[in-house]
Amino acid sequence: MDRPRPPDPEVLAELGRLRARLPQLTGAVAASVDGLVLAEDAPGVEPEGVAALTAAALGVSLRLTDATGQGGFRELLVRGEDGYVATYAAGACAVLTLLAEPRINVGRLHLEARRAGARIGELMDRANAPGPDRTATAHTGTDTTTTTRPTPN
Repeated sequence: MDRPRPPDPEVLAELGRLRARLPQLTGAVAASVDGLVLAEDAPGVEPEGVAALTAAALGVSLRLTDATGQGGFRELLVRGEDGYVATYAAGACAVLTLLAEPRINVGRLHLEARRAGARIGELMDRANAPGPDRTATAHTGTDTTTTTRPTPN
């Protein structure tokens, strides 16, 4: 059985800064596009479950944007009775999922989350970039006939 990988300290710091800018956030999970937790600040929720569900939602969202000709995935917003779940592309190999109170300013949520997603994307894309001693290992799609991935911010 694989051990969970330790959280990425730079991604964790970005989540902390985001939560400080948006006090109505109740949780934040950065995950790989295939559902592995990279870093989380989500008290009261199961981050592995959120990451797995995010990967599933991402798969559906990619197919939906492709089928409707809307381009690559950028973000998904779900409004529930008790708040919001918002997922944002974070580079080519990661996504950012945020949980928020119902009273959050959705425009500010988008603004701040897009910035944080771009920063997390830069960090993760750099970490996953091929170097002289390694090859890229990012999984960016689930369809075996086409390559799909979140559109970088």
